[in-house]
This record gives sequence, structure tokens and C-alpha cells, in this order.
Amino acid sequence: MKSNKAWGLVWILLLLGAITSACGAAETADEPAVVRLMTHDSFDISAELIENFEEEAGFQVEIFKGGDGGEMLNKAILAREAPLADVLFGVDNTFLSRALDNDIFLPYQSPVLAEISDELELDPEFRVSPVDYGDICLNYDVAWFDAAGLPPPASLEDLARPEYAGLTVVQNAATSTPGLGFLLATIEHFGEEAYLDYWRQLVDNDVLVVDGWEQAYYSYFTAASDGDRPIVVSYASSPVAEVYFAEETPATAPTAAVTAEGTCFRQIEFAGILRGTEVEEEARQLIDFILDQQFQEDIPLKMFVFPANETAALPEVFQAHGRTAAAPSQMDPARIAENREGWIQAWTEVALR
Repeated sequence: MKSNKAWGLVWILLLLGAITSACGAAETADEPAVVRLMTHDSFDISAELIENFEEEAGFQVEIFKGGDGGEMLNKAILAREAPLADVLFGVDNTFLSRALDNDIFLPYQSPVLAEISDELELDPEFRVSPVDYGDICLNYDVAWFDAAGLPPPASLEDLARPEYAGLTVVQNAATSTPGLGFLLATIEHFGEEAYLDYWRQLVDNDVLVVDGWEQAYYSYFTAASDGDRPIVVSYASSPVAEVYFAEETPATAPTAAVTAEGTCFRQIEFAGILRGTEVEEEARQLIDFILDQQFQEDIPLKMFVFPANETAALPEVFQAHGRTAAAPSQMDPARIAENREGWIQAWTEVALR
């Protein structure tokens, strides 16, 4: 009898275990999928927009930042055998070939690409999709130049003239995306044989090189700090931010961008599905959402760049104060990949000697 009771108890425990396991599996099945979105530190988007998308799509979006654009891409490449995320946003055209050469993305031709400018689509295999763009260019402090009675710079050549000595701050091309973009603009404008001569002239004219954009803009640029440099490398859309965040809206922007031919580099940012994702279908839905009009119209006043979707309406302040370059440099990503390290090394020896 004891043996029968013991076996009965065992069967009860097994039955309870099976029921518990089944309930656990059901609970797991009911839990929404999670799509991990890895971005750079400058990424920003409205939380309400993401929440509404999660509710409609039926899965969660987990956003985490992986450093600046170059650092983020390095992490994605190093972790390609065990990806840190499902979707990567923020790889730009200066690093695009490196990402594609390392085969970290799955091809996906989103139907929303029909609304994206063809000029921004740089990968014919659709491993990445263009999300936004902005022109890296010189910005200047309008009031400073008015008070000094000096015309603001109108060309790259102006920065090397004696009257502009000690007025410019730029970013390190080895550590900053705007710094690299500006270097590429000088290479395109002056050519590979002459760009270093131009940088020697800038060094002789007391150009200041700092690590990154925030340091240049908020520590040295006269329009945004107590610094003494009224010229800074930034974006053609930076004057929009100066107006938008002003305590009292000015009639005109306190800063302006130099957008003449040969002065800017067009930066394009892309998003793609990382190879190895276990939620590819949901990742495709997230790419569609990022490219779609609602998300795209949130971009300008969050990241102060232009949306890639041609149906997206620009905010009024962007229409009034946003600028794009007349003829920006748009270097082939393969050429950048082939020469980037050599160009940066040569530039370092001249600019940081």
C-alpha cells in the first residue's frame, strides 16, 4: 500500500509539473517579441511615437545607444556572430562600405523605399535603407561678424586668409563624424594632391582641432559658449536648432551656414537588419516604420537633419531656417573605405603635429 501511495504521489507531482510547464509555455507564447534597435548617441525620437507603434505592431522596441557612429559600428562588427541587436540605425556613408564588407546586414527591400529619394539609396542590394541626411559645413556667428565689420567666410579658401586667423574650430577627423565629413569635403574640393597643402595653411592660420562636435560647438563657438571662435564645423541645419531652442524666438537665426558649392559634405544615415536576428519579420516592420512618413516627420526637430522620405512635411521652423548645400560633396562609399585610414593618417600628421 505504501508503494502504491508513493507511486500515486509521483504521478500527481508529474501531472502538476506538466501543467505548470504548459502554463509557463503559454505565458511565454503570450509575451510580445522584442526588437532591439541599436543606435548612436545622437539618436532621438518621440517616446509616444514608439509606444503607438509598439501597440499597433504587437511587439516591443528596445532602444540602446552604442556610442558615436564609428564606435557603434565597431561593436556591431565585433559581435556579428552573436549580434547585440536586431536592427542598426545610424551607420553613415563615411563608414557604409566597412559595414557592407563585413556582411553584417540582411537584404530587405522595404516597400516604403518608393517614397525615398533615389539619390540617397547607395546600396543596390538593399542591405541598408537611407533614413535621413544632413550637410556638414561651416557655421558662423552672425552677430560676431557684424560687430567685427568682417564679411563671414564664403568659401573654404577664406579660412586660410590672414583676416580669419584664429577664428575657426574644427573636429578631429579620426574621432568625429563631422570632422571626417569636413576632411572629405576638403579632399573633394582641393583634390588628393592639394588638400594637405590647404590644411597646412589652416594650421598656419591657427585653426583649432578638438575631439568632437559638442566640444567644438559648446566650448569654443562664440554663438553657443564663452569661447573665442566664431566659425565652427557643424551642419547646414544647425541654425534651426538655435532658433527652435531660443528662450525668445528670434526673427532671424543667430548663426548661419556656408552652403556654397564645394564647401559641404553630405552625410546620409542608414538603417539595416542585422544578420543573425531571430525576429526578422518584426525587424522588417520596424524598418518600414522608420522609413514611413510619421517617423520621418519626427526626425527634423529631434535630430535636426532632413528626412529621407520625400512625402514627409518639414516643420515651419525648418522651412524658414533649414538649408541644404548647393552642390555638396557625395563621395563614393567604396572610395572612402579604400582611402579613409590613409587620408586620416596623413591629415593627422599635418593638423595635429
